[in-house]
Amino acid sequence: MNEDTIRLVTIGRILRRRGRLLAVLAVVGALVGWGTSVLLFPPRYTATASVLLPGQWEERELLTQVDIATSSSVADRTAAELGWRGLSGGDLRDRVTAKAADGNIIKISGTADTPERAQQLSDQVAQQFVRFAARIAGGGTDVEAAEGPEALRKKVEETNRRITDLADAADPGRTVESVQARTSLEKLRTSLEEAMTKLEEADPAADKAGLVVMGPAARPTNETPPTRTQLIVGGALLFFLLAVVGHLTAARMNRRLRTEPEIAAALGSELLGTVDVPDEPSAFRPEDRGPRERIRRLLGIDTRWDVPAPRRSGDDADRQIRYRRVCARLRDHLSAPRRLLVVVPDGDETARRAAGHLVNETGSDPELRVVEVSVDRPTVPDRGAESGALVVLSAGRWTAEEVAGIAGACADASHEVVGVVVAGPVRARPTGTADRPADHATAALAVPGRATGGSA
Repeated sequence: MNEDTIRLVTIGRILRRRGRLLAVLAVVGALVGWGTSVLLFPPRYTATASVLLPGQWEERELLTQVDIATSSSVADRTAAELGWRGLSGGDLRDRVTAKAADGNIIKISGTADTPERAQQLSDQVAQQFVRFAARIAGGGTDVEAAEGPEALRKKVEETNRRITDLADAADPGRTVESVQARTSLEKLRTSLEEAMTKLEEADPAADKAGLVVMGPAARPTNETPPTRTQLIVGGALLFFLLAVVGHLTAARMNRRLRTEPEIAAALGSELLGTVDVPDEPSAFRPEDRGPRERIRRLLGIDTRWDVPAPRRSGDDADRQIRYRRVCARLRDHLSAPRRLLVVVPDGDETARRAAGHLVNETGSDPELRVVEVSVDRPTVPDRGAESGALVVLSAGRWTAEEVAGIAGACADASHEVVGVVVAGPVRARPTGTADRPADHATAALAVPGRATGGSA
């Protein structure tokens, strides 16, 4: 699989064979998400207030108003007005955001731990923003800024009345001086009105003053993302995906030997043949009853997932033909006395059952003694009357280093590896016509290190 393209069938195989493990990891991820929501992301609520800016505004001017709404001056005034314990202007700035919307509207959002506080926060920020913006536009206090344009108009009207009074008080056309005075006063009146008109047209504060809060903010009813439910679901999904990706990565990095020539080359011996072993539930051995193995069986990780499903084989007679051919090749390779040590990697149940079939098939010609060796620290019994060692193992389970270690252990015990038999699991048909049924093969296995099928 390390060189194959990842396909949907691979994902399906992971889901089928590692379903319990994935479910447990998803539950763990959900618990992690719940803990994150409690410790790092407590429930938060966000309310939004809208402020209308009358007149014509350019985009850069709207952005300036957004910066004013989130400035430290507005934040400090809001914090002082609210009077919440432990909340300063700097802390409040982290809870307030503003953005410009269509129609010259500034939307101010405040976030707090309760819906009521979120509503109060956004409303108070909007009010302080309007006051501060009016103060900037008027160049004075808030009251002066609001009354500035109207007071200016009143002063102009008062000046016009004063000019009228002065014109009426002058001698109406009796002297040249009075005529000139009246003419000058009229010109002054006209100039004052023109100046006032130009001032209103040129002063942006005249058109853009009077920001309006468009009602109180609506009280929020839902939490602000990420919510607790989102964190729980996200944690479960994240752990589930990480588990799937981890399985795929491990399969990509897998260096186990999968073909018969590779296995034979790693052992430095000849391939005598491949045999089929019906795929059956294996019986629990005493060493498999520890807490660790029970957990592995509970999670479903005691079996390989990255191997294809066993293919369908023929009947018992077809499978037994393969065993007979392997036995015939063994007899051709051995000289009298024909005795062999059958080496099986510890934990390879398929190879163990195949060795039992070989013992049943050979009888006493040659005599076979089955031993199981650990692949971590392989130790093979010293050579006695055996003519060599026969290694039986399954494909896709052991790496080249592990297989070479078994060959080295055989060499240390003065056993020559005379051949290799590769066992593969198959789905057996219910019928069988063999001379000797293979179901009794497992009974021929002896404990590791003890002779089976004859004395050594």
